[in-house]
Amino acid sequence: MSEQDPQPDPRQNAQTDRRPDPKPDPQQDARQDAQLEHQQERQRGPVRLRGRQVPVSTTDQRLLDSRAPADWLHTDTWRVLRIQAEFVEGFGALAELGPAVSVFGSARTKPGSPHYETARSLASAFAQAGYAVITGGGPGIMEAANRGASEAGGVSVGLGIELPFEQGLNPWVDIGINFRYFFARKTMFVKYAQAFCVLPGGFGTMDELFEALTLVQTRKVTRFPVVLLGSAYWSGLLDWLRGSMLADGYINETDLDLMVITDDIDEAVRIVVTAETPAAETEAPTEPVEA
Repeated sequence: MSEQDPQPDPRQNAQTDRRPDPKPDPQQDARQDAQLEHQQERQRGPVRLRGRQVPVSTTDQRLLDSRAPADWLHTDTWRVLRIQAEFVEGFGALAELGPAVSVFGSARTKPGSPHYETARSLASAFAQAGYAVITGGGPGIMEAANRGASEAGGVSVGLGIELPFEQGLNPWVDIGINFRYFFARKTMFVKYAQAFCVLPGGFGTMDELFEALTLVQTRKVTRFPVVLLGSAYWSGLLDWLRGSMLADGYINETDLDLMVITDDIDEAVRIVVTAETPAAETEAPTEPVEA
């Protein structure tokens, strides 16, 4: 037998032909992923989203997914809808209210106190003059005014606000609306009232008073009387406005005429009614001019 050459080992050839795998390039992979991401796009209503801004689910999917988190309840987009709803509810409830006055004062005023009885009598007088009475719907002066209007057969409106220490609407409110947002509530106070009547109160009362004065001063509202009831309480404020604001040139002399201080309920009603009367009805008739 002739001597044969040894056969090559296939395993040895396989090992010889094997080439090392190229090393992965993380930067290149990241660039490719970024290119793929950027190529993705989605139309969400009028908004076009591309790349990483494309959400992993559609709006309908998130709407119909009962397991989805409820974080959306606290987003600004949802707040806008809540704000819109408050304006819609307020406009709808008060659109046919008719002539009205907004009455402000402290929630801490005790029933039976002089200021409480003044607010009650004031609201009664306005109700008899054909005006609805709008308040913040709480206790104190607000309750007194709602009570006076209701007892006189008028329309008593309470615009409540969500506060950590407030106790809901008082029992004398005929039309009640609760608000989450102060600015929506304030709009209702101004939009559906022909005047503000302000009795002694704290920061909230001052806030409403000076907002009304600012709106009149800047002519955002016209023919809007602001009547302050209680000269003993309000005279000091007027003295400060005259001695500080006016003296330093921060307001004009005519700005002080935007409010009237009185202790007379009949005068307060007369100021409001007169402001609502067209000028042609209040001016004295003139003698005809002879040709």
